[in-house]
Amino acid sequence: MPNYIDGFVFPIAKAHLEENKTVAEKVAEIWKEYGALAYLEFLGDDLQTEGTASFIKTVEVKENEKLIFGWVVFPSKKVRDEANKKVPQDPRMETLVKPLLDPDKMIFEANRMLYGGFKSFIEV
Repeated sequence: MPNYIDGFVFPIAKAHLEENKTVAEKVAEIWKEYGALAYLEFLGDDLQTEGTASFIKTVEVKENEKLIFGWVVFPSKKVRDEANKKVPQDPRMETLVKPLLDPDKMIFEANRMLYGGFKSFIEV
């Protein structure tokens, strides 16, 4: 059965990397409880290839920021849709995420995040 993923890319201030890691590890466990098979985040490293659009320009990464690229793997779109309904309602999410929505405590700007759901196309 083909998987379904939610993919995302966002810049984050270098000063907030460890805080993001702590929150993401806890959030990942919640996603997995609601059906995710895996939750992954990677730090940008080699982000510019001549002749292509770059993540750096598209997301407007600043000098003091790093880029995170991640995805959550689900067994199906149906499981993903159900998780997307339930995870935000989980009381642990409010404890983890709500403080980060305070303008003085935000660790990244959600309006600079690229996000989308993707169905399987090629699996080798």
